[in-house]
Amino acid sequence: MSTDTTYIGSSMRFPVILTVLVAAVSASPALADPCEGALPAKGTVFSGVVRYVGDGDGLCIGPADRPDRWIEIRLAGFYAPELNEPGGIAAKRRLERVAMGKVLTCRAGRRSYDRVVATCTLGGRPLGSVLRAAGGVEGGRGRPR
Repeated sequence: MSTDTTYIGSSMRFPVILTVLVAAVSASPALADPCEGALPAKGTVFSGVVRYVGDGDGLCIGPADRPDRWIEIRLAGFYAPELNEPGGIAAKRRLERVAMGKVLTCRAGRRSYDRVVATCTLGGRPLGSVLRAAGGVEGGRGRPR
């Protein structure tokens, strides 16, 4: 046995490699979304059918079978926990249940990473209000994105 503390025995290589790969994949879940459409300019009103939900406050709208035209949205005025935080999976499921396959009308705000922060309505009601009524997390809390 080597006394060199930097040595990783062959029996330890697989768990170390697996841990690094899992950490790399889970560190950037937003990169896995299929939404590739051009983001609208600030102030633009746009609408479309919800095609993809990434988490409890992020989704994509656009034409069926055209992810290259799906617009990725971070809901303004509504906070949901990240998927890896307590309540994150439930928040995603709630947004899917409330909005998937339905038409949203949105107004583009600022950009955040590769998405637009937008206020959206569902049937004339603010989507954040609909989600809060369905048991969502209150808007305005958590870190800004």
